Amino acid sequence: MALFDLTSHVAIVTGANHGIGAATARVLSECGARVLVTYLRLADIDDPGTPEAYSRSRSSDAGDVIAHVRAKGGLATAMEADLADPDTPRRLFDVAEAELGPVDILVNNASGWLADTFTAKTSDRYGRLLQQVSAETFERQFSVDARGGAAMIAEFARRHAERDATWGRIVSLASGSPEGFPGEVSYGAAKAALENFTMSAAFELARQGITANVIHPPVTDTGWVTGEVRRFVQESADHFNVAEPEEVANVIAWLASDHARLVIGNVIRLR
Repeated sequence: MALFDLTSHVAIVTGANHGIGAATARVLSECGARVLVTYLRLADIDDPGTPEAYSRSRSSDAGDVIAHVRAKGGLATAMEADLADPDTPRRLFDVAEAELGPVDILVNNASGWLADTFTAKTSDRYGRLLQQVSAETFERQFSVDARGGAAMIAEFARRHAERDATWGRIVSLASGSPEGFPGEVSYGAAKAALENFTMSAAFELARQGITANVIHPPVTDTGWVTGEVRRFVQESADHFNVAEPEEVANVIAWLASDHARLVIGNVIRLR
């Protein structure tokens, strides 16, 4: 039985070839939504601190996700696209509208993640490689997480207004804190920018029937959680669970449902 009724709705989920994005595409489909799964295959550098399964997932296409949705009787299509390209939002919405219908749910999940730092360290506490902050690390993160997410919101809002729609949902995935994100400096800053863009959207678009909210997932087992990461969570004063991707996806589905129509402009921190 579906958690929520999202029949008649169309969703775009970015970065949905693995992890939370893939789980979100599956859950929204199980709730009845038609889903455009977007992804970009990333070829990560060899990193002794990153599990091979995680790197393999990041370099995969969305075939498994689409197969799962269709096996359950859902309707989904996939498109590989780089959100660093300013023309990508238009193309994604064009494909979604042509194949699935007008988009009224947007999940900003894609990330150009890499670990960078202002220090001279070459690896973090988990043994993952660190790069020094540079124009290249900034551009990779901000072009996708910040500028790309903002452009997706802008395209969503423009088309919503053009068709005089009265119902819409935006959910953005963020991470880090206002105090910064040591060891993942550009990632944290880019996600902070996406959070701010989403909060602006929440208040500017609420009168058009659009809700916009941000989720900070807990430590989530998307393939990168090692024994060392689990020990960190057990000893942490701020983290309490290692979540499964579907648990985060269930919260996203709730925010996309009519049950959450009063939830506007919130940053929801899952722990």
